[in-house]
Amino acid sequence: MGKPTGFLEYTREIPQELSPGDRLRNWDEFHVTMPDKQVETQGARCMDCGTPFCHTGSLISGMASGCPINNLIPEFNDLVYRGLWREALDRLHKTNNFPEFTGRVCPAPAKAPVCWASIILR
Repeated sequence: MGKPTGFLEYTREIPQELSPGDRLRNWDEFHVTMPDKQVETQGARCMDCGTPFCHTGSLISGMASGCPINNLIPEFNDLVYRGLWREALDRLHKTNNFPEFTGRVCPAPAKAPVCWASIILR
C-alpha cells in the first residue's frame, strides 16, 4: 500500500486557508485546493503500518477506535497515491455514501498524537 518510505520522504503538507476576512459571507471552501499531484504525494505518506487505528471502526472498552464508518483508509490512500481517483471514490462509496461531508468531521487519528509514527517520533 502506498509507498512504504513515503512517510519519511515527504513532509506533511496542510492546505492553505482563506483568511477569516475572506470567509465572511462566503459559503465556499475555506481550504485552498491542493493540486492533484500534491495530494497524490500526501497519499504516499500512508504506511499501511498494520496498526488498525485508522480503519477498525470498533469499540474498545466502550470507546470508538478507528474510522467509525469502516473506511479502509490505507486502500483509499494507495489509490490516491497512484492517481486512481475514480477507484478511490469507489472504495469510499463501499462504506460511505457521503464522503463529501463526513470527511470534514473525520477525527483522522493518523494526524493526531495517537498515531504510532507520532508516538515514535516523540
